[in-house]
Amino acid sequence: MTEYKAFRVELADKVAHVIINRPEKINAMNADFWREIVDIFRWADETDEVRVVVISGAGKHFSAGIDLMLLAQAGSQLGKDVGRNARKLRRTILELQASFNAIDDCSKPVIAAIQGYCLGGAIDLISACDMRYCSDDAQFSIKEIDMGMAADVGTLQRLPRLIGDGVMRELAYTGRMVDASEAARIGLVNRSYADSSALLDGVFEIARQIAAKSPIAVRGTKEMIRYARDHSVADGLEYIATWNAAMLQSADLQAAIAAHMSKKQPEFAD
Repeated sequence: MTEYKAFRVELADKVAHVIINRPEKINAMNADFWREIVDIFRWADETDEVRVVVISGAGKHFSAGIDLMLLAQAGSQLGKDVGRNARKLRRTILELQASFNAIDDCSKPVIAAIQGYCLGGAIDLISACDMRYCSDDAQFSIKEIDMGMAADVGTLQRLPRLIGDGVMRELAYTGRMVDASEAARIGLVNRSYADSSALLDGVFEIARQIAAKSPIAVRGTKEMIRYARDHSVADGLEYIATWNAAMLQSADLQAAIAAHMSKKQPEFAD
């Protein structure tokens, strides 16, 4: 397994555990973070043994968002020419967006396990995940508004599809904190657990359930959900008809049917 500076990555029982590993900095997202997360999710996508990814944060908090030192460095590199500054900043923003697009584009389900602070850029991150779960001490905030800027790495684009447009606008305009119970009520997380230990136990149980399913079926299901999000119903129906014309010929379908009829647990190849 590759050694990373901002992360720790483990693989067991077909589940990859991606841990943001800067607890002394409240898991703030520094330059290493943005670069390494792309490599990690490329590895997860290309490794057949990985069927589900869980992402969590080491220590008391999930993440305090982008490292302010990184923002300061970006500002210090600007010159006097507005046009050239804009070009440089736009390129930087697109590179940061690509880091979380790597999560959204991953063909394996990605589950976020959130404890403590989940602020600013961390909201962008979890918005790109398939599912989100938290502990009762979790606190969420679209913090960019308090920094005098608009969130620019995915929150404003993905979150309205998760919690609804009006609620998203309230949180984005005010930057107020959302606790675990409200997060569950508005659909930001699927459910809340008593503490971080129970959270990880619960999330890994869900991950193992998914990992036991046909990877071909899970891959197709995620692809269809993502496609439907960005297209019409008619487009989605057309796409799955074409997709399943090939995928229904998979050995996984026969294995699942045979196991169901014999009341046995099916085993699927990677």
